[in-house]
Amino acid sequence: MKRKVIVACGGAVATSTMAAEEIKELCDENGISVELVQCRVNEIETYMDGVDLICTTARVDRQFGEIPVVHGMPFISGVGIDALRQKILTILQG
Repeated sequence: MKRKVIVACGGAVATSTMAAEEIKELCDENGISVELVQCRVNEIETYMDGVDLICTTARVDRQFGEIPVVHGMPFISGVGIDALRQKILTILQG
């Protein structure tokens, strides 16, 4: 089953691209078929249909229904990256 992940940041370019590449690599390594959607944080609701996970590199202080939201800054800073990778795997393999 293909999983759908939204990767969002302020401008939908730099940090979301880095996070999206990390998530794609993580999914490839673990045999998870994934569709990645990159967007700005203010566009998330446009792409929410069928989404399994939202990863943002900007702080988002709201919920998106039942969709889990993870903060993707460890992909940029390297701090806490192992815990984030495990959390994403747990959600997508769930």
